[in-house]
Parts: sequence; structure tokens; C-alpha cells
Amino acid sequence: MADSVPTTAPQATERAPEPGAGAGHGSDAARPPAVAEVFERLRGAFDAGRTRPLAWRVEQLRGIERLVDECEADLVGAMAEDFGKPAVEAWFTDLAMVRTEASHARRNLHRWMRPRRVWPGRLNVPGRAFTVAEPRGVVLVVSPWNYPVQLALAPLVAALAAGNAAVVKPSELTPATSAVLARLLPRYVDPEAVCVVEGAVDTATALLELPFDHIFFTGSTTVGRVVMAAAARHLASVTLELGGKSPVVVARDAELAVTARRVAWGKLLNAGQTCIAPDYVLVERSVADELVDALCRSMADLQGPDPALTRTRIVNERHLARLESLLHSAGGTVVAGGKVDHAQRWIEPTVIVDPDPQAPIMQDEIFGPILPVVRVDSVDEALRFVRARPKPLALYLFTRSASVERMVVEQTSSGGVCINHVMMHFAVPELPFGGVGPSGLGAYHGRAGFEELSHRKPVLRRGFWPDLSIAYPPFDARKERILRRVL
Repeated sequence: MADSVPTTAPQATERAPEPGAGAGHGSDAARPPAVAEVFERLRGAFDAGRTRPLAWRVEQLRGIERLVDECEADLVGAMAEDFGKPAVEAWFTDLAMVRTEASHARRNLHRWMRPRRVWPGRLNVPGRAFTVAEPRGVVLVVSPWNYPVQLALAPLVAALAAGNAAVVKPSELTPATSAVLARLLPRYVDPEAVCVVEGAVDTATALLELPFDHIFFTGSTTVGRVVMAAAARHLASVTLELGGKSPVVVARDAELAVTARRVAWGKLLNAGQTCIAPDYVLVERSVADELVDALCRSMADLQGPDPALTRTRIVNERHLARLESLLHSAGGTVVAGGKVDHAQRWIEPTVIVDPDPQAPIMQDEIFGPILPVVRVDSVDEALRFVRARPKPLALYLFTRSASVERMVVEQTSSGGVCINHVMMHFAVPELPFGGVGPSGLGAYHGRAGFEELSHRKPVLRRGFWPDLSIAYPPFDARKERILRRVL
């Protein structure tokens, strides 16, 4: 969902930016020539070794912690301005997550940076073999609009922990947050090695033409392909955090009231504009009606007596129109919600039972507060349904059965699995977060992020002695016999 990236190859005709994109922050047309200068400055800082020391990395991570603590009002206010994000939700989903990630990395970085010894093999005894984590170089972080602080700064935490210089490109669809990051981040991290570049399509295109060592992109699968193609021209490594339709499988033995509350919470958080939001529910037929009733009640309860105080808006009219189209073409039965408020950019939380499996709502990622519920005869049928579709970023299962849990984990492929809750696996710093196939490439969070943004360089150290002649030609039968025994 990172609309600041072109949806075609950078050399092709570019899509016009969103109306008002980057408003108040200068003309995007004036930006592209400057990005090369930014890149060269950061390349110079990295090549000079500025970013490598442990002390420098710790200082940057501490700076990010201070940023989200000291500038909470600025950051939360910007997100409210961009799309009405409630203050507590903005703190919980954006700021607290970043702080946890930075603090965890800072406390553990000295261990992550240690060389790892490995067995050198009999041929190299008494040598030593080990790997060293070295920075990749200059990293480009392209972040989306839906969690505009978290998804800009959490990848930056990984990049800085690994000792890289970095350019952060926020989404132009959240211009207030982009502007605040551009203004505040240089006060808390080293501006010689970290830079925020604002802009829309032209800027993103210009950045993708530069020889970054690694590109970290969060957004749609379609745009992820464009980013990967751009990276291939420079043989840059990539991390692609994409999307997909994350299913919820509900077995007949699930605690339905808790299941409904947790699924509804995940679907309504950020107005459903979350890459790992529950996209649709597959529920065993014998408990389907009870679950649907509980979902409708939970959605009403979670909005509270004054929904206007708890609603995050849909980010813009174009996305609202897309959601309205999905809703009108879904088929099935709308049992709750369905109203669209264009003035407030809001869709009433909606539950649709048994939509048409071929309708766009069951083919495309929804990214909004609309929840399809599909009745199935068994968990086996639910798994066949999931396996027949592209691999999702997350899969959710609600059951009391250990055997059902094992079956689902073993017989499905997804970026991650969360059992008896939704989305909470994302909040575990030491669980890698990433996709598989169409839902992404690579993973981050905690040590996984450090490793993702590092090159694990192998090193073998040998002494000058012994220097056995059997290793050198000419070879005879005796040398061959000895070598065969050794190897």
C-alpha cells in the first residue's frame, strides 16, 4: 500500500501523485535531482566507517527511543491530522511498538555483533572458522501510510542496529506525519548517516535508480515486484513486507465469545488498514451462526457509545471508493454494517456471510473494516480453501485442540501463525516477521532484523604451520588414500 512507489518499472510512464500529495512540503518535481546528493553523502559516511562502532549504533537506537517518548504529541497529532487516528491507538500501534523494538535491539546488540564460531572441518584443523556480521551499506526504507511511524522507524531500527546508513522515504499519503519525521528525526539520530526524503512518485523513482545496497519496502505485492525489479539492476538485496488475504480458521471447539472479540478487534484496528488484519473467516458450519452473532456484538461493543471518538478514517477517497466497490459486488448476506460515509471517509464495520468466492472481496486484500465469513463443513475444508490461494502474510487459528493446531501449522504455508488471537505475533521482538511467496521476502524484528540488514561474512583463519605436503600436487596413490580418510 505504499502509493509513493511507481506501479510500473521506473523507466515507464509514471502514475500521477495523489491529489495534494506532499502538499505544503515543496514541489516533488524539484526533489529527484537532490536524492543523488543525499545518497553520496550517506555513502561517504558509511565508507568512512562512521556507522560501524557499537557505540554509534547504540546512540542511534537510544535516539529513536527518545524521539518517540519526547515527541509523542507531535507524532500522534500528525497521524490524527492525516487520517483521524485516535491518540491511544496511535501510541499503542506506532510509538510503543517502535520503542520496544529499539530498546530490545539496544540491550542485545553487543551479543548480536559477536562473531559466531563454527567447526572448520578436519582439513583445516587447527584452524578457526567464524562468521562476522558486517553492515550491508546504504539502505533505502520505503514505508507505507497505514502505520506511518512504526513502518518507517522499525525497519530503520534494524538498519541502524546492523551499522548501516539509511534513507527513509515516508508515504506522501500521510503528509503531516512525513513532515514531522523529516523535521524531528535529524535531531535524534546522526544526520550525516540518516536522512528522511519526502516526495511522491518522482522521488521514489529517482531513489530506486540509485545503487542502494539494500531496499526495505513495505506495501502491496504489485509494487513489491516493481521494487524487486529495480533492485535487480544493481543486484541489491531486498526485504519485501507485502500483504495478502490473512485467513481466520475457527474450529467448532473454539471459545466463540473470545474468538469474536479478538477477531473484531483485529479487523477494526486502524479501520482494518493493517497488512496482517484478519481478512476473512472460515468457520465450521455447526457454530457459524453463533460466531456471526458474537462478531456483530463485538464490533458494536468495540466502537463504544460514541464511534466518532474511536474511528480511524479510511486514508483517502480513492481507497474508500475501492472498499465501497468491494462491498457492493460481494454477494452473500450483509448481517451488520454496510453504510458508507463519504464526508467522514468511513465505512461502518461490516460482516458479510457467505460472499461469492469469486467476487473481488474474496480475491483482493480488503484493507478496510469489512469481514467476510464463510461457512465450511470442517477444518480440512478450510485448509483446502487456504491452500488454493496465494500464501498469506498471517494465518489465524482458534481451537482448543492440540492435534488441530499441529495439522494447521504443518499443512499450511504463511508468513506467520497466531493461535487463539490475531496479529499479536507481530509484537514479539524475537519472532521474525515477514511473508512467504506473494506475501513477502525476508523478515525483521529483533535479531532477525539485525541479521536481515547484515551480511554474515565467513572467515577462516589458518596458521602457517602445519603445512602438510599431502594437500599439494603432484598426487599419488598414498596421498589420495590419506586425503580420502581425512575428508
